[in-house]
Parts: sequence; C-alpha cells; structure tokens
Amino acid sequence: MKALFVMNPISGSIKKSGIAKLIDAYIDKDKYDYKIMYTERAGHATEIARNASDEGYDVVVAVGGDGTINEVGSGLLHSDTIMALLPCGSGNGLARHLSIPVNIKKSIDIINACNVHDLDYCMVNDHPYFCTCGMGFDAFISQKFAEGKQRGPLKYVENVLVEGLRYHPEVYTIEDESGTHRYSAYLVSCANASQYGNNAYIAPQASMSDGLLDVIVIEPFGFLDAAHVGFDLMNKTLNKSNKVKTFRTKKVLIHRQHEGPIHFDGEPMTMGKELEIRVVEKGIRMICNAEVENRSQFSPNMIQNAMCELFNDIADVNASLTHQGRNLLAMNKRLWRKLTK
Repeated sequence: MKALFVMNPISGSIKKSGIAKLIDAYIDKDKYDYKIMYTERAGHATEIARNASDEGYDVVVAVGGDGTINEVGSGLLHSDTIMALLPCGSGNGLARHLSIPVNIKKSIDIINACNVHDLDYCMVNDHPYFCTCGMGFDAFISQKFAEGKQRGPLKYVENVLVEGLRYHPEVYTIEDESGTHRYSAYLVSCANASQYGNNAYIAPQASMSDGLLDVIVIEPFGFLDAAHVGFDLMNKTLNKSNKVKTFRTKKVLIHRQHEGPIHFDGEPMTMGKELEIRVVEKGIRMICNAEVENRSQFSPNMIQNAMCELFNDIADVNASLTHQGRNLLAMNKRLWRKLTK
C-alpha cells in the first residue's frame, strides 16, 4: 500500500525533528511504501491530501493536531483514500475520541493494523469538520489564544479565568427537526466526536457513526457552579448537569445576535449570524483502534488527580489575575475539596 505522511512542523508542543526516524523505525515496510511531506502554509495539507488521493495513495496520515487533521481530512472526503492519525498537537481531540495513543510508536502500530471504518463528518456552512464546532465563550477563547504571542496550557487557563469574568452570554435561536427554541447560552457546541481535546468531554455520548450531531447548550452559570461544570467536563457527565441542555439532530440552523468567532476542530474563524450545521454520513474512511473501543479512559482517582493538577497550574498564573479572579479561584478550590471528599 502507498502511504503518505503529511506533517505540520509547527503544530502542538512536540518537536517534529525525530518523528521521521520513528516512522521509519516502526512502520511495517512489508505493508507500506511510504513518503513524508511537510506543510508550508495554511491550507497546504488539504492540497497535499487531495493530490495524494488523485495519485492513488491508499493511506494519508495526518501528523499534527486537530487543525492538521481537519486540513488533511478535507482533502479526502468521499474518496477511497484512507486517513490515519499520528497525533502530536496540543489537545488531540479526535485522536483521543478514536483511542489513538499520543505515543508515536503505539499510534504507528495502529496504522500498521489498518482497521478501517467509514465515519461521519460535519459541515458548518461550507466548512467541513470532524470533531467539534462551537460558538460563544469557547470560540471567543480560541480566538484570543490564537491571537496571543504566548502559547501553552497556562496561558489558556489564564485566558479562561480572566475573560470568563467579563464574558456575557448571548441569545441563540436554534431550529432542528423538533422545532425552534431560544436559549440564553454561555456556549453552543455541535459535536461529531466526544471531546475538545485533553480529555475534556463536551459531548460524552457522541458517536462518529450514528449520523447525528450532539448539540450542547451551556446556560449561564455563576461562580459557585464553575467547579461543578469543570468536574462534569472531565468526568464525562456534562450531559447530566442542570446547566446543560443536550439533544441530537441531523441538521441544525442557529441564529445568533452578532457575527463573530466560531471554532471548528479547535481553529477559530469569524462567521456571520446565520449558521447551518449538518452531518454527512459515512463520508470519510479512517483507521481506528478497535482494541480499546468503548473502554473508559478514566478512573475516579485519575479524574481527581487531573483536576488537582489543573488547580495547581492555575495557581501559577494567579499573580496576573484581578482580585475578582483570585476570589473565583479560591471558591472553585473550596468546591473541589467538597466534591472529592
């Protein structure tokens, strides 16, 4: 089989200099005749993937994060060429949903096994996506993060806390097969897969093979609810929160009050007030990890440790927060101690 690895040299926080050697060391050369190409600009991965499909490549591997995966997948829609993932981005949401390890050797082992599924993808207006699409606070933060000079998880946490204190919910009119509904919401997310990345589960029941979107509406919440929402996000229980409305649909029309940022597969983009989001069934062929499908990735102790580590990271940026922000942090810590007793 002919395989092409499409590598984004600047995605995520992992250096790519040694990945080519790892590919050569662990790829099954009895199965694959492979080549590596590097992207040079935004959109280049889509061009490379589309050309590879036209040239008869059997497999195209996206080496990078969710943004790189989006570009590669966009070039392979409704083709016979299979997409595979070698995740090395910041969040790796799609790879985590599909149980593709972030360990390079283990992810190459899955490529060698070549377990192929026909999966759904989604469209927001004219743009395809594979994992999640959101508007509201998460899109606002994605844009702020992309515009900032500093990167990394601490900067992201700082943005969430500082900007969250002054973010105002928006009114959304949402139309689906069941009718039209209006919500005042902190954010609206339309998920094809279960998580944003880093095991933050915005749609814990989402499937990429059911032909349905999972729509999540997080209603406004106060400081005292913030820790509960954060815990539910990491504990795969966000759909049970009384601050969250969820439903499934094949297509949704969303009208918001203002044009502005949205994000799809973690990448921010400015769009208008009217958004059409729909599922396209079985439109992408992907290599998946069959051995760990439906296996829970977290135990309660792992969740508790992860959340405690998050609060420790937040404390490192506490000095840059406003007095109100420090009060919010203190309240969330107290609530977390109560939740984990």
